[in-house]
Amino acid sequence: MTEGAQHRQAEAGGHYDVFHTDCPARDVVNHVTSRWGVWVLISLRGSSLRFYELRESIQGISEKMLAQTLRALVQDGLVWREVEPTTPPQVTYGLTGFGRDVGEPLTELFDRITRRLSPGSAG
Repeated sequence: MTEGAQHRQAEAGGHYDVFHTDCPARDVVNHVTSRWGVWVLISLRGSSLRFYELRESIQGISEKMLAQTLRALVQDGLVWREVEPTTPPQVTYGLTGFGRDVGEPLTELFDRITRRLSPGSAG
């Protein structure tokens, strides 16, 4: 049973089979739930940010990992990227409509967790 890249949708309802290893939706889920993907989406929830502003907002992320994470999220259509032709170029990132839709439950989860933590246990 070969279907090439197996970018197939389940027959009932036209939904992706996210449990299949070649499902394109599975790649997006992996990017969103990666170590840094969640933090990028949460950081961009309020407004668009320049690369270095985004890096400063996510403590512990390296430039390399931020660039790699942003590249995947842009490719998935969750984040937009705008380059201003200045010297050096200024690159700004923000959430697309799809990114806002995906980020909303993540933000809600983040907010629920932080509300439940006692002030003394926050890091």
